[in-house]
Amino acid sequence: MAHELQERYSDLVLAKMRSELILTDGFVFNNDYEGDPKAGAVKIPQRDTEVAVSDYDKANGITATSGSTAYVTLPISKDKGVNEVIDGYDAEGVPDDLIADRLDSAGYSLAAQVDSDGASALLSGGTVTNLGSLTSDNIYNTIVDIRTAMSKAKVPNDGRRFLLVTPDTMALVLKSPEFIAASNLGDDVKENGIVGKIAGFLVKEWNDSTANLAMIAGHPRFATRVLEWQVPVHIQDLSGSGNYIGACAVQGRSVYDHKVLRSVAIRCVYSPGSLTASLAPATGAGKSGKTVATVTAGNTGTTYAYKLNPAERATYDETATAYDGTELVSGTTGISVSAGDVIEIVNLNDSKVIAVTYLTVTAADIAE
Repeated sequence: MAHELQERYSDLVLAKMRSELILTDGFVFNNDYEGDPKAGAVKIPQRDTEVAVSDYDKANGITATSGSTAYVTLPISKDKGVNEVIDGYDAEGVPDDLIADRLDSAGYSLAAQVDSDGASALLSGGTVTNLGSLTSDNIYNTIVDIRTAMSKAKVPNDGRRFLLVTPDTMALVLKSPEFIAASNLGDDVKENGIVGKIAGFLVKEWNDSTANLAMIAGHPRFATRVLEWQVPVHIQDLSGSGNYIGACAVQGRSVYDHKVLRSVAIRCVYSPGSLTASLAPATGAGKSGKTVATVTAGNTGTTYAYKLNPAERATYDETATAYDGTELVSGTTGISVSAGDVIEIVNLNDSKVIAVTYLTVTAADIAE
């Protein structure tokens, strides 16, 4: 019975998570992977070319071609849990309505964390597009230019291209006569939280405040989400803990991660522009396991700070004190990292955040 309850509770939390996610599976991310995330890593199929087609010779047949699908190993780096004490009840006596409320809250909180980490993966793995100011007069042409760039990069135009739009940019999109409201689209589109369509992109408003970010364009074929319960959700009696008397807790752990499979298929659009930076292995004595970030464009002044795997992304005009990052000297500061880490770098002017960029660390970026 306890195992059945774990499955039921986990299914309820997962359903709540899916209803709360903005960066949803099927819209932003695919779930194509092989292996068990609980083992620490999975394999993701990555294919940039299609199956070759050639003429058939009735006498000699046709020359066989080899598929070019590669399998990329994705280490699972996110391990999150909930452990909320319910005082005054043992595990057998918790009212159903209280359990439902705590499961609902757990699903909401986990969804917010998964969404935040998924967005950081898109921003660090996608291609940055830096623009000037966006207006109602140029918003449509800007989106068309993004569409053109994606078409030239052979991103499928199969009705699944998405556009995640921040509120200020959404206000401009809504004023564009080319915008098609969801009420004029199919019911399945409206049910997925899509607000409309423009220049072939399905549009979803995304209440994100990352510094200078206007929108993210992409296709779910080229970004993967891996999500699994490490420990299913359950009600844990705490009587034997030595600390709690007559109490229990809602507990559960999930492991997950995200990966962009093709940078040019995910377009991260900043207005005005963001920083541009690159990573390289640190050099010199004592630099093993470290990388160095060099800012190459988009900066105002030379004051920078960074965070490793930030829980929350930097917002425009955030003070240096509130941001509380570590000082970064471009091309000099050695940062201790592991492959798959995300580095957030901000440019500070008058002790306020004015631009940001994100970099994903690869094994080639780390000093041996």
